Amino acid sequence: MLQHYNLLLLLTKREIIGRYQGSFLGFFWSFVHPILMLAIYTFVFGFVFKSRWGIEHENQTSFAVVLFTGLIIFNLFSECINKAPSLILNNINYVKKVVFPLEILPLVSLAAALFHMLISLIILLIFMLFNSHTLSWSAFFLPIVLTPLFLIILGLSWFLASIGVFIRDIGQIIGMILTLCMFLSPLFYPVSVLPDDVQYLLFLNPLTLIIEQTRDVLLWQKLPDWQSLGIYYLISLLITISGFWWFNKTRKGFADVL
Repeated sequence: MLQHYNLLLLLTKREIIGRYQGSFLGFFWSFVHPILMLAIYTFVFGFVFKSRWGIEHENQTSFAVVLFTGLIIFNLFSECINKAPSLILNNINYVKKVVFPLEILPLVSLAAALFHMLISLIILLIFMLFNSHTLSWSAFFLPIVLTPLFLIILGLSWFLASIGVFIRDIGQIIGMILTLCMFLSPLFYPVSVLPDDVQYLLFLNPLTLIIEQTRDVLLWQKLPDWQSLGIYYLISLLITISGFWWFNKTRKGFADVL
C-alpha cells in the first residue's frame, strides 16, 4: 500500500475538507467542537455535579480532563467503525475501476479521524497546562500505547467494509455495539469501582486497556503496562492481518452485488 501514499494523502485531505464544506466556519469547526465539548464537560461534571474520579490532588477540572481523555479514544474508534460498513457502498464508482485500490478506503477513514483526534489532544494538553496539570515525560509513550488500537481499527474496518456490501443491516448492529462499548469501558467511571471478580470483563472491551494506558502515560505519569500492551499488540496484529485477508478474499464479489 506504500505505492498509493500520494493517493491516500489526496483522499484524506478531501475527506477532512469535505466534512465542513459549505459551513460558515468551515475547517475551524475541527477546533471549535472539541473546545466546546471540553468546556461543557468541565462545567457540568466539575461545577454542577461536582464529580470526582478519586485521584490525588483532584480539583474541579480533573474529572473533565479524565473524561475527555477517554472520549478522545472512544471517538476515534467510534468514528472509524461507524463508517466502515458503508465505505464501499458510498464509493461504488471506485468498485467499477479495476485499478483503484479499494483497500486504502479504511486507511483514509482512519487518517481523517486521526487528524481530528490530534486536534483534540492538542486542545486537551493546552487545557491541562493552563489548569496546572503536570505533563510528564511519560507522555512520549502515547504513540506506542495508541498504535495497537490503530491496527485493530484497520482490521475491523476492512472486515466490516466487506461485510457491509453483502449484509446491509450490519450498520445498525454496529451502532448498538458501539453504544455498549461506550458504557462498558471506563469512560465515566474508573475500573476500580467494579467488584474485583468482574473487572476482567471490562477488559474484554478493546477500548478499556488503551483508555487506561493513555490516562496512565498522559495524566498520571506512569509507564505503560508492557506485558498487557505486548499481548494487545499480538492480538491487534492478528486482527489486522485477518481483516486484510478477508477483504481481499471477498472483494471480487463486490461488483456483482453492487
